[in-house]
Amino acid sequence: MKVDLLIQNVQVFNSYFKQFRKGNVAVLDGRFLYIGERNAETFEASEIIDGPGRYMIPGLVDIHLHIESTMVTPETFSYGLIQNGVTTIVPEPHEMANVFGIEGVKEMIRASQDCVVDMKYAIPSSVPATSMETTGGSVEIADMDELLASGDIVCMGEIMNYVDIIRDENCKTNRILEHIRKTYPKLVVEGHVPKLLDLDLHRVIYAGVDSDHTHQTAEGMEARIAAGMFLEIQEKSMTEEVMDYLIREDVSEHFCFVTDDVMTDSLYKRGHLNHIVKKAIGMGMPPERAIYASTFTPARRMNMTDRGAIAPGKIADFVLVSDLRELVIEQVYKNGQKAFDAREQYRQVARTKQFPAHFYESIKLSPLTESDFQVTTDAPDNRYPCRVMLVQNGSTFTEDHRGIVEVREGKVCWEESPYGLIAVFERYGKNGNRGYGLISGDTIKRGAVATSYSHDNHNLLVVGHNPHDMMVAANEVIRNQGGFCVVEDGKVIANLLLPVGGILTEEPLEKTAKEVEKLRRAMESLGYEHYNPIMSISTHSLPVSPALKLTDLGLIDVNAGKVVPLLLM
Repeated sequence: MKVDLLIQNVQVFNSYFKQFRKGNVAVLDGRFLYIGERNAETFEASEIIDGPGRYMIPGLVDIHLHIESTMVTPETFSYGLIQNGVTTIVPEPHEMANVFGIEGVKEMIRASQDCVVDMKYAIPSSVPATSMETTGGSVEIADMDELLASGDIVCMGEIMNYVDIIRDENCKTNRILEHIRKTYPKLVVEGHVPKLLDLDLHRVIYAGVDSDHTHQTAEGMEARIAAGMFLEIQEKSMTEEVMDYLIREDVSEHFCFVTDDVMTDSLYKRGHLNHIVKKAIGMGMPPERAIYASTFTPARRMNMTDRGAIAPGKIADFVLVSDLRELVIEQVYKNGQKAFDAREQYRQVARTKQFPAHFYESIKLSPLTESDFQVTTDAPDNRYPCRVMLVQNGSTFTEDHRGIVEVREGKVCWEESPYGLIAVFERYGKNGNRGYGLISGDTIKRGAVATSYSHDNHNLLVVGHNPHDMMVAANEVIRNQGGFCVVEDGKVIANLLLPVGGILTEEPLEKTAKEVEKLRRAMESLGYEHYNPIMSISTHSLPVSPALKLTDLGLIDVNAGKVVPLLLM
């Protein structure tokens, strides 16, 4: 019998028994035909791979991530993924949707169509995430219907505004969920429910949200699984407590591994979903269970029954590994064709101008002056208690801390306080809003950082300790139509250009990775103490992530779901 490919004498991962079995694998027309003892006496193959000493696992499947978090185009992202054994992803482009609405989603899908890695999209369900921020675009129910009719969508992306689900029966999020339940009852709905327990958790699940990818605890996982919720474990949740629970308890069917947000330098140096699988194995999870949680369960969660296993009729996406515990990748095959070989040299040729012209002209802000970083108030001269955003290493959550600041001649004297200033400027030319707050903790101690890459609204966010540095950093980002800029003593010490919507670059992966690493080091040189300072600062304007955040409307008490004042009088 003629086949395209025959892999001989390899240890094949059987997803249904969660174990490796020695055998031979035949591939025909991009799909697995046979897995068993039959060999060359049965199959006449165009290509034969000798498999002794190697392990064959399904291509890795990541069902919760945001390409924009790596700040590169889908094409560049695919180039990085395939080298790490990732063959299918479910990206949710809600960052691009916040900038350009449904057009942003469509352009991301279009830019993904010729990629090696399969990209099955999630509809951004929370654009904007709340009513307490200004975005460039929105995604409404009619937009969702249009996207679902296109056939490019496999799920509803993370429902983020859990506070409104619980507190406001008639909110936009509840209207969306009701529409999905009635019109698309089989559509998978992803969730974002940090820290919720008991009745609040059950009300969110009752509304139709049945997964969670946020920072987990053993108690939270137990409550979620008991209520029928599917868990998506990202690296920041991989504490000893969480991993011990996942290893000890019989919950393999109820969770998978995901990446969510991966910085460019991390993708280039450490890998992607394969890094998380390797880490899980290193923390004591049997390799078979770690592989299962990164192939079979994520594919099944998204109803992608054509992949995630090495079995007859499944798409022939697979990875050949020489060291199972270290997950050393030798070759990656996509649709039965070799897509990566560790012994060969690969060089990315990045394309420019992949998006419409106006995607490169999205920041509608005039240059700022030092006076734009003065905080005015009607309060009489005095010392006042105030809210301070407290940044903490180990999490993108912040605390609502209490401090004291002086008001003199109608100005908040923040420069004389022990705190830095955080400011957000609406950048879409819609209303000119700006919000101000004070910041402390594990953030910069001097200089300034400015960025248009500020989740999820992507307005211009600036953190600093003096108006001049803040002005220089902000104006550099404005001039470049997006990116990050780090300034100390009036000098630019790091500058990452993100001209596509203010959030993406079209530069190659290797070059961008080096620039992101330089950006990270520059932020750390100013005193930032965080495992991921870039992600930390970019989520300071995310009003669905506890506890105190800042948007162009002002300080947001996330748990209360409302704008709150800086000064407590």
